[in-house]
Amino acid sequence: MQRSVKHDLTPLELAAWHGFLRAHAEIVRDLDDELQAEHGLALTSYEVLLYLAEAPGNRLRMSELASSLLLSQSGVTRLVDRLEREGLVRRERCEEDGRGFFAVLSQRGEARFREVRPTHLAGLRRRFLDALSEDDQRALHAVWTQLGVDLS
Repeated sequence: MQRSVKHDLTPLELAAWHGFLRAHAEIVRDLDDELQAEHGLALTSYEVLLYLAEAPGNRLRMSELASSLLLSQSGVTRLVDRLEREGLVRRERCEEDGRGFFAVLSQRGEARFREVRPTHLAGLRRRFLDALSEDDQRALHAVWTQLGVDLS
């Protein structure tokens, strides 16, 4: 006998969850499409350049970069491999333990980051921030904090 499945979420809960997922997916897709079209650079590659540009000495351990990007170690390795071939980053052995590596932003990578950044920021504002008041932004910040999202 087949039983009907009762939803465990209220319509409001389901709408909140689906809205979050859809908004994220659509905004990320649009930002990626724009960077690809205007600069030939994927959003994930831009994010690598961003994290390295913001890091002390423009370098991060590969494991820190993977954590920041929410990628697996192998995923970030493949991404850094590609960026290294393009001359945007380089690897340096970690002197402290001799096993790990740093991803380091190259001069070419820094120039590429500065070139692409205005396009990314304009797209981010147009697709997300302009739709939110300062109160909305504060409310979202409170939600992310309440959920334990690391905003650093």
